Amino acid sequence: MRFPGGRAAKRVVLETVGWVLVVAGVAALVLPGPGLLMIAAGMVILSQEYEWAERRVEPIKRKALRGAAEGVDTNLRVAMSTLFALVLLACGLLWIWSPPVPGWWPFPSWLWLPGSIWTGVTQVLSAFIALGLIAWSFRRYRVRGELPPE
Repeated sequence: MRFPGGRAAKRVVLETVGWVLVVAGVAALVLPGPGLLMIAAGMVILSQEYEWAERRVEPIKRKALRGAAEGVDTNLRVAMSTLFALVLLACGLLWIWSPPVPGWWPFPSWLWLPGSIWTGVTQVLSAFIALGLIAWSFRRYRVRGELPPE
């Protein structure tokens, strides 16, 4: 069943979400958070409504898919990417735990785990996103054998 004005409401929601992600992504470039990822997500959403956004997203999408395929091209790359994501996860959990400054720390105590619990939360979320993308890329390009776009 279609509701009158459903298309207009969908457009308003998509535009609002897209622009909020772009603005938040720009802010996250200087604040903790995945700024480039939020900008890219916002642009993908805006590309559903605007031709100018689609023209900018398409080459980035092709490069990202090629990079995803190259990232799982060898077992070493998969292992290194997974290791990096797990180290990021461990660092995020350490930040959340926030233990006291150890005796061996040679710097001022204010430099021990700067930020707040939210720094750790964003690291943990980033690690889960990275692990999910590694699994998705591996399944798509190694298991299914799909070719990346040219």
